[in-house]
Amino acid sequence: MQSNAYGASLAGGAFDFESFVKKPQTALRVLSWVFSIVVFASITAEGYTNQIEQEASHCMFNNNDTACSYAVGIGILAFLGCVVFLLLDAYFPNISNAKDRKYIVIGDLAFSATWMFLWFICFCVLTNQWSKTTAQYVRSDAARAVIAFSFFSIVTWFLLSYFALGRYRQGLSEFNQDYTDPVHDHTSPYPPAQSSYQQAPFPSSQGQQGDWLSSLMKVNCWHITAGSVATNTPPDTLLSSSALIGSNDGSSAYKASRKRRDNDA
Repeated sequence: MQSNAYGASLAGGAFDFESFVKKPQTALRVLSWVFSIVVFASITAEGYTNQIEQEASHCMFNNNDTACSYAVGIGILAFLGCVVFLLLDAYFPNISNAKDRKYIVIGDLAFSATWMFLWFICFCVLTNQWSKTTAQYVRSDAARAVIAFSFFSIVTWFLLSYFALGRYRQGLSEFNQDYTDPVHDHTSPYPPAQSSYQQAPFPSSQGQQGDWLSSLMKVNCWHITAGSVATNTPPDTLLSSSALIGSNDGSSAYKASRKRRDNDA
């Protein structure tokens, strides 16, 4: 992960309260925090009724205790989540590790999208149960407030998901812009990989040596032929002479052959 991704290169400095308050995420988290308080506080305080003919208290939404418990549960968890992410947003500018910033952004996106979906379910369930409620001793104002703020919570958590997705995409684009291919990276401390192909050593020298040997053999053959014609000696006799093999001088070969012929005579 690159050190500049997710704004990690801008980390440091003192906490700027004014800029923190002006961020749209801060306002949305505060609104979501307030809406969650309204939902679970209204149900906890006025959501359970005890009718005259019944001993136990039941939920004001069609006596469905599961509906009230669900709304209270996600309201409390949303309240705690807003507090945690408000603290992370305040501390986020001081985080210099790009990997930690990425995890915070992904966690914000996942939590916001999940709670948007949970609030949508809560709104649908409470609306359905309220339409079936026939009890006379139910406080309708509290029920309508719970339903209304459940709907408002869907909107705020949707906007939080949108901003979290924007921060995640921005971090990915910064990572792609900062990435450089190691082959073309001149600032890398590691040398580029060398090719495994190597040219054969001394190709020109070997070629010259082969040409020299071929020329020497041609000269020797010419000397043998010339000596054989001049002295009427078979070529085998001249080939066995060490003077012909060790020397490329035609006159020396001729003298050695003539001397041997005189001795035989």
